[in-house]
Amino acid sequence: MLIPTVKEAPADAEIPSHKLMLRAGLMRKLASGTYTYLPLGWRCLLKVIGIVRDEMNKAGAQEILMPSVQPIELWQQTGRDVDYGPTMAHFQDRHGRQNVLAPTAEEVVTSVAAGEIKSYKQLPINLYQISFKFRDEFRPRFGVLRSREFIMKDSYSFHATPECLDKEYWNMYETYKRIFKRCGLDYVIVEAESGEMGGTGSHQFTIPCPSGEDVIVYTEDGSYAANIEKAAVDPLPVIPSERSESRNLLKPEEIHTPNVGSIDAVCAFLKTKPQDMIKTLIFSADKDVVVALVRGDHEINPEKFTQTLAGKHNELATPETIEKITGAKVGFAGPMGLAGKVSKLIIDHAVAAMPIGVTGANKTDYHTKNIVPGRDFPLSGDNIIVADIRNALNGDTHNGKKLLFKHGIEVGQVFKLGTKYSSKLGCNFLDDSGKENPCLMGCYGIGINRIVASAIEAANDDNGIIFPISIAPFEVIIVSVNQDDAEVVKAADKIYGELKNKGIEVLLDDRDERAGVKFKDADLIGIPVRITVGKKALATGNVELKLRTEPKPTLIPVDTAIAKTVELVSSLKQKLNT
Repeated sequence: MLIPTVKEAPADAEIPSHKLMLRAGLMRKLASGTYTYLPLGWRCLLKVIGIVRDEMNKAGAQEILMPSVQPIELWQQTGRDVDYGPTMAHFQDRHGRQNVLAPTAEEVVTSVAAGEIKSYKQLPINLYQISFKFRDEFRPRFGVLRSREFIMKDSYSFHATPECLDKEYWNMYETYKRIFKRCGLDYVIVEAESGEMGGTGSHQFTIPCPSGEDVIVYTEDGSYAANIEKAAVDPLPVIPSERSESRNLLKPEEIHTPNVGSIDAVCAFLKTKPQDMIKTLIFSADKDVVVALVRGDHEINPEKFTQTLAGKHNELATPETIEKITGAKVGFAGPMGLAGKVSKLIIDHAVAAMPIGVTGANKTDYHTKNIVPGRDFPLSGDNIIVADIRNALNGDTHNGKKLLFKHGIEVGQVFKLGTKYSSKLGCNFLDDSGKENPCLMGCYGIGINRIVASAIEAANDDNGIIFPISIAPFEVIIVSVNQDDAEVVKAADKIYGELKNKGIEVLLDDRDERAGVKFKDADLIGIPVRITVGKKALATGNVELKLRTEPKPTLIPVDTAIAKTVELVSSLKQKLNT
């Protein structure tokens, strides 16, 4: 087999899974964010795909395969060509037609369903595929955790009623639990935002690990868990006495702050703190201009903010737009007088609770202190929304309970899409009264590559990977340590052949290498069970049996090696299936 193990990982490999997948010869980098999977890596992926396919089929879903090259017109009908922006790869074919490389397949599957579904009698239906996707990530990193090309299981269900959609949503939810359990992953389920997918409900399956890019926010008692994009925080209380005192005693005061535009720079200049600052962020949302206010020590949460805009695509306004609205250059915007100039003023709860603050003066090189929310800018009105639009932080609470934080890797997500796609792409059905309605849809995704990487992140040591047996490239490795000894070679070959006949996935290391090299490679690759056949042990009628998770091998009689190994493999599998 082609198993090109190496001692050192490339310098750009930052996290354990990236380093070990390269060192163990599972894959090789072709270009930024794209990888070739070598025999061991592909075997792991096929194991995951097999588990996913088995559980999806058991759950009643039907497998299809959709094109990776898709006409951009489909995406323009839903507006997601704009939502994905430069992340979506475009190209023009020889006939001048614009196409995209699929980052997902809601548009295509809805188009297929629109052509085939006519009546409620055909519903519900759940279609899935396992295929390559492409997203032109600005900064691919962490190996397959943030790559440009990846393998995804994406499924889409179509329904006549909300009750039917809800039933299938929870069917997929339970199916995912079985999939990740069989893959040997300890997962947590959190509430999530739908992002570019849209819809009304979503849960995310996440593998906790320090190198994960997702942040899980949860309460210690386990009553609440969400990803950072969804995590809701309790509003900070307004202290009436402080607000009243500020309003009565202090008036707004402009201060010259030349070339001081950032929060840190203003705080240093004015000897104040970030939590006393009000950040005024100006966005373009389609043709509208929207202002968001967050405290200086807080970060706006793009997903929460987008939800307050009913899912409308938005991005930071251009310097020209900012100057037109505020009369000042970037870095000097403040909320005073803006409510009447923009379509919406969205104020975070924490800003609304501030007794007094410092903000831009809407005048280049000036800031204003002694700004009182509710006095110097409104907290209510037809175009004013006070909402939770920031990221949760240490010290925040949810329903009065302290929020805790840990990192994780997203491996799957389930969505209720509603009619977002069906209404725009004409996916309708006739109900039992003959009335035409748009199909209700659900969407369910799993990152195949991410499951392998997550398993490695969750279980590794100084020697290498520790694979769960269900997704390991092989279940057993036989290390023949004395290739110059005919009896050793004969015994290793016999054990190898008999294990294969028993249905065990077994790899025989019969290379002409030192025992130490073979042991290091076996540990690096992470195969769960190792049988060592050596001259010394064989002379006493024994071989060594060792689990990858245990520090030392056990001597067992050679004539019981097959039965013991089959029993051990069966036991390891059973633990993942119960």
